[in-house]
Amino acid sequence: MTSSVSSSGGSAGVGGSGGSPTTVSFKPRVIHTTDIGGDPDDQESVVRQLTMAHWFDIEGWIVTTGCWKKSQDSTELLDTIVDAYGEVVANLQVHDPEFPSAEYLHSISVLGQTGYGMGDVGDGKDSPGSELIIAAVDKDDPRPVWATCWGGCNTIAQAIWKVQNTRPAEELAHFMSKLRVYDILGQDDAGTWIAKTFPDMLYIRATGVYSWQPTESWVAEHVRSHGALGAVYPEKAYDYEGDTPAIFHLIPNGLHDPDQVDQGGWGGRFDARKKTGVRGMSCMEGEDAPYDPYGMYNETSESIARWKDAIQNDFEARMDWSITSNYAGANHHPIAIVNGDTSRQVLEVSAPAGSSVELSAAGSSDPDGNELSYSWWVFEEASSYSGSAEVQGNSSTAATLQLPADSGGQNLHVILELSDNGSPSLTAYRRVIVQVQ
Repeated sequence: MTSSVSSSGGSAGVGGSGGSPTTVSFKPRVIHTTDIGGDPDDQESVVRQLTMAHWFDIEGWIVTTGCWKKSQDSTELLDTIVDAYGEVVANLQVHDPEFPSAEYLHSISVLGQTGYGMGDVGDGKDSPGSELIIAAVDKDDPRPVWATCWGGCNTIAQAIWKVQNTRPAEELAHFMSKLRVYDILGQDDAGTWIAKTFPDMLYIRATGVYSWQPTESWVAEHVRSHGALGAVYPEKAYDYEGDTPAIFHLIPNGLHDPDQVDQGGWGGRFDARKKTGVRGMSCMEGEDAPYDPYGMYNETSESIARWKDAIQNDFEARMDWSITSNYAGANHHPIAIVNGDTSRQVLEVSAPAGSSVELSAAGSSDPDGNELSYSWWVFEEASSYSGSAEVQGNSSTAATLQLPADSGGQNLHVILELSDNGSPSLTAYRRVIVQVQ
């Protein structure tokens, strides 16, 4: 008995092939808060995000504080990088017209809380950044708003505090239902206050944000040598781009659904249940402890490093886009189609134990006409079934997943990695979740 895959629905879609840019019609909404200036890695992550800006609805970039940068007074460092982006955005738009203008990015680059932690949250503490967050969540848009903390989270906390103290309970509940937080390492007590006060919200504190970073020689060759954006990518202090996993978790590359934190993707894979006592960085000096117990989603034992080759190839290609106005002068991502579904959403299928599931990547294409290679594999760590399952034809366009006889009531996650032979090689993904009956 065989089953074929069907889409779980939704509005994600891609278009374009044969040399025309590919456009993503569903984008995650994101507001980044950054303690830029505390460590050069924030500036590096800003550059990386700008090269991916066509795949996101960036609705705010907020300069704020953290335990390594306890005061702020301007958006100057951020503005300098956006100015550099403005020098190359015309090139980027050749490769995808969805790249936003520098003028738009400047309009959403604002100052948040200028003081540290919960000490700068409360009555009379509103900032341009906290007001921007409230306005974004209040928009008549069904998509959630992801707020990231590259430093502390107190500008997000101020937005929440104001809604909590000025609106009825049902309006607060609606507001919180649309808000998600991805916190890098824990860099103020405001993040812990959010997690403690709103235990039902989707709150990630990522602590395994290293192990995937590029080398110094790679950065010199593929980033700093590449025009205006490369010139504002600084040398590392501790390591490169510690904040970038907050971007990776949201990238709509077909690999996962960000709301399903245990699926796993470029930004990490997290336990399906929240953990208690996920402490922040040492510079917080025990500030989390008074909020015990609090729950946060935290990483499993897996590392982002499993994806690092594709991650760096992606950045290399995007930096190439920034310095060439000729579409044919750089490589572009292939387009992965599974069983006729052209979206980038996670697909789901139900099938009985002992049956086989037919998988087809027919219709997948490459906008540059490059040759494609196919790799189908079972993501065992993300699957609830603990045994092994075989994918037959795992390097061909058509593959078959044979469901073990003892897999009933469990699920298996199958990943398609579709790679081209361009320079650098780029990869597109699709995930199929098989619910075994």
